[in-house]
Amino acid sequence: MASSMGSSTILALLLLWLLVGVVSSAEDVLQGGFGLSLASATKHKHKHSGFSPAECPGACDYRCSKTAYKKPCLFFCQKCCFQCRCVPPGTYAHKEVCPCYNNWKTKRGGPKCP
Repeated sequence: MASSMGSSTILALLLLWLLVGVVSSAEDVLQGGFGLSLASATKHKHKHSGFSPAECPGACDYRCSKTAYKKPCLFFCQKCCFQCRCVPPGTYAHKEVCPCYNNWKTKRGGPKCP
């Protein structure tokens, strides 16, 4: 009986030690201990203007990520980005943020930029 009681105590202490480790790790993450900051993660803003030509493919990859027509979307998005140096935030809409991107029309009058 004494050995089972000793085993129970050791098991309880081990679980307590493990719980303290998990709680302190969670506090580190919330306070930015792993290179992350909760404040910076929630305040991250999409850069949508002032792109260099090297940044256009990445911005257009995200802009076109949810479309069924990926190739034409990427082609026209990059063409618009190289010309306007701007890609609207998100995967759809918000074109008013980039006037050049929004106002560039096809010969038929439709929007040129996705």
